[in-house]
Amino acid sequence: MRKEQRVKKNSEFQEVFKKGTSIANRQFVVYRLKKEEQKFFRIGLSVSKKIGNAVVRNQVKRYIRQVFLELKDDVKDQYDYVIIARKPAADMDFHDVKKSLIHVLKKSKVLDSKQHAQFDKRK
Repeated sequence: MRKEQRVKKNSEFQEVFKKGTSIANRQFVVYRLKKEEQKFFRIGLSVSKKIGNAVVRNQVKRYIRQVFLELKDDVKDQYDYVIIARKPAADMDFHDVKKSLIHVLKKSKVLDSKQHAQFDKRK
């Protein structure tokens, strides 16, 4: 992700929390806020110290960024997204993180639901 594709400032996070909508599953909470003047989407990540040590937190953030990189053509533009990782995310590998994020993004109607059907199959 390029720098201009990230939500970095506290004021930007607060705006998404206050004006945006949220949807969640057990592992992630996704806040979204439509920005008409924006040509691309931006993501902000919040991974609490409750998740684990710095190594674990950074790994979770890398996984989330990689998922958005792989889904960049399918995720709706003109939105700011803030992803909050919950405790179960610490024990997940990349494929589990991807499956969970696809699920929550489809629930929030920002991802094309016809694609990524292979992740809908439950065990």
